[in-house]
Amino acid sequence: MQLKLERLNIKIGQHKVLLNIADAKELGVKHGDRIRIRGHESLTAIVDTTDDMIPPGVLGAFVEIYRHFKDWDKPVEVVPALRSKSGTVIKKLMDKKPITQEEIKMLVNDIVEENLSDVELSAFITSTYIHGMTDDEVEWLTRAMIDSGDKIEFDTHPIMDKHSIGGVPGNKISLLVVPVVAANGLLIPKTSSRAITGAGGTADLMEVLCSVEFTSMEVKEITEKVGGALVWGGATNIAPADDKLIRVEYPLSIDPYYQMLASIMAKKGAIGADNVVIDIPIGAGTKVPTIQEGQKLARDLINLGHRLGMNVECAITYGSSPIGRKVGPALEVREALRVLESMEGPNSLIEKSAGIAGILLEMGGAAPKDHGKELALETLRNGKALEKMKQIIEAQGGDPNITSDAIPVGKYTADLFASTDGYVIEFDNKWIIEVARVAGAPNDKGAGVAIHKKMGESVKKGDSILTIYAEKEFKLETALTTAQRTNPIIVEGMLLRRIPGNFGFQ
Repeated sequence: MQLKLERLNIKIGQHKVLLNIADAKELGVKHGDRIRIRGHESLTAIVDTTDDMIPPGVLGAFVEIYRHFKDWDKPVEVVPALRSKSGTVIKKLMDKKPITQEEIKMLVNDIVEENLSDVELSAFITSTYIHGMTDDEVEWLTRAMIDSGDKIEFDTHPIMDKHSIGGVPGNKISLLVVPVVAANGLLIPKTSSRAITGAGGTADLMEVLCSVEFTSMEVKEITEKVGGALVWGGATNIAPADDKLIRVEYPLSIDPYYQMLASIMAKKGAIGADNVVIDIPIGAGTKVPTIQEGQKLARDLINLGHRLGMNVECAITYGSSPIGRKVGPALEVREALRVLESMEGPNSLIEKSAGIAGILLEMGGAAPKDHGKELALETLRNGKALEKMKQIIEAQGGDPNITSDAIPVGKYTADLFASTDGYVIEFDNKWIIEVARVAGAPNDKGAGVAIHKKMGESVKKGDSILTIYAEKEFKLETALTTAQRTNPIIVEGMLLRRIPGNFGFQ
């Protein structure tokens, strides 16, 4: 069938075209089937159908398709195509049958090449979520994800890296860990994510100070020049299959365990990491509720790292309360910079950062065993970490002389006040994050929350326990309403309830 090409200026993350239902019937294809487009360049695309958006005789090409074509005046030949062989692999996973390394490699390549529909990707994700994967399959998946994108090969080793499982608001420690490690002569090219459900990923925070979008080669050059980098992984084409899977996982609200392992380690493998520390926060409201689950995750990550030739250590950390007292990009950056400038800041932020950095310093041979934290703290105190952070900011195109006080935050503010004397007895991380997001974080860099009272601290009636910052007044109002409705910080007196002596007796 000969069809005229029409551009659909919409990017959907798949090789997809739009056919009029009449043409689809003529071709004998339905929604989700594939067609082969022959003309200026031959390629396969997934079919979507419509009865009114595209007239008969026209092939609507989304961005991922039309970028392959140059001559739009000439019609193309369209014929039915076979489904991807990856569909058979997905079916085997659904039936809980073993798959081979070559089959996983083919599947990952199809994911990266955008040859699979959302339905097929959802089936893959759901199958691994329900049935799990063997150690071999996880290793093969990780290696395939590494090989599917760019890799950075450094001339100097060891290469250090860190990762946090996440789920804790205010997790800004990379802004301290990276300069501390780099200041002690180790290379640490930290690729980070943007927030998906949080109030600010490390990339969102660093973007307050400088650019975070660089190619893999540029990340290598920055790291070799100043010892460290803090960049957005999504701009590097490192393990690109991961971003495409996350896009489908998000609406399903699932994070398949074995894909999470592969995702973490693929990004470390792609930058050539030799030594990796993984922070596993545990506690109510985190992704890992119990220490038993944290220990299992640690064992699995260490085992996968060993299979890939990486030395992995895990740090199980307290995650039931925010790290520091600020949540939201600009607020968190101000808090982190203040620690670098003067060691003034919350103990939770300083202690956790020094602890994680200390493990890396020991693993990289920059500090003797059991003395890494001591060296990390000294590097913060003597100003070497601040000087290294300035070098990283400058190398990434920012102002190295920026100070914490010069970083603007949202000009609209509102407070949540304690309704009674007492102590903070409960802290809801999920709602703290939600309030910050409703206020505009992470897209509005100045939005977020400042926490004035944390677990166990005494409170007087009328004290401000939380301040909300926003860049837009209507967002502030919505965030304040959300905070008042959800009450994310609960204050009670030490006497919670009185139970009389005749309770339960007549």
